Amino acid sequence: MNRRHLLGQAATASAASAALAAPAFAQTNQPTLRWRLTSSYPKSLDTLYGGGEVFSRIVSELTDDRFKIQVFSAGELVPGLQALDAVQSGSVECTHTASFFYTGKNDAFALGTGMPFGMNTRQHHAWMYEGGGIDLMNELYNKFNVHGLPLGQTGAQMGGWFRRELRGLEDVNGLKMRIAGLAGQVMQRLGGVPQQLAGGDLYPALERGTIDAVEWAGPYDDERLGFHRVAPYYYYPAWWEGTAMTHLFVNKDKWNELPKSYQAAIRTAASEATQWMVARYDTRNPAALRRLVAAGTQLRPFPRPITEACYREAMALEGELAARNPDFKKIHDQWAPMRDDMRQWFRVAELGFDNLVSSLGQRR
Repeated sequence: MNRRHLLGQAATASAASAALAAPAFAQTNQPTLRWRLTSSYPKSLDTLYGGGEVFSRIVSELTDDRFKIQVFSAGELVPGLQALDAVQSGSVECTHTASFFYTGKNDAFALGTGMPFGMNTRQHHAWMYEGGGIDLMNELYNKFNVHGLPLGQTGAQMGGWFRRELRGLEDVNGLKMRIAGLAGQVMQRLGGVPQQLAGGDLYPALERGTIDAVEWAGPYDDERLGFHRVAPYYYYPAWWEGTAMTHLFVNKDKWNELPKSYQAAIRTAASEATQWMVARYDTRNPAALRRLVAAGTQLRPFPRPITEACYREAMALEGELAARNPDFKKIHDQWAPMRDDMRQWFRVAELGFDNLVSSLGQRR
């Protein structure tokens, strides 16, 4: 082999090596950032709070530790229900919270988390990622100086813990219940007295009798919060939360300043944390429910007259909001047809399968 050929091979190898190294070199030119994330959840709720930690870890891994986001629990930096305000003002860069906590700012925020008698988890996920939901919701969120992304999903929730038994619609009248979002408005239309409280305040309020009932999430979280010790009746399902999607809100200016690669890291991390949360709840709720029932919890379906009345009021409220709130109407006009289409399909496939295996399983 002649010398000229050897030199040519060396030059080719050198060029290839430089090409492979270029992305890594470009990565080292990315900025080093340190952000803070204020959660709306206490550390004791290791799945809801943990979703923020999973998200933060993945962002760090995707950026070779150049972009680190420190997670703070509710109350460490700001109270849980003031998290969005802190991000709006720029006092913290981002939050992990639930959109429907902020219906006081605009009722359309409820659509980001889930609507009463609305979509289930998979349907809501499909609407967000393939039905334009993320972009539609961000048209709303941007008006409040934040950029929003799904970060977590609980699955269908339980209807909550009640200090006394529900026999009929008359038992809703005067009932003081911690219940968030539009569901609180539905209960109010039936004579209930909705209360908006953060997770860490729920047990003391229920124990003291300041509230008569509380809804939170499902058996795994509810057991950790200890509601079964002070309220014996556990009702299902949460007709207001066939799903409950939590969100990452980032200050809009901070979001726009990020390199595209860091924005992609945030989107990827938020999506992976969402899948983690769904799987974690689905694998932990069954055992938690068995433990609660074994400890004496009275598991009850909501009486049919109550759910029927709630459905009528929820549909009436949905129509009223679409008529008077342009932001709600714009999102709802796209959301509602997708809800109806997917409901028809799920009735044939998913519900058909679930009913079949449930009936066959009962014969064993």
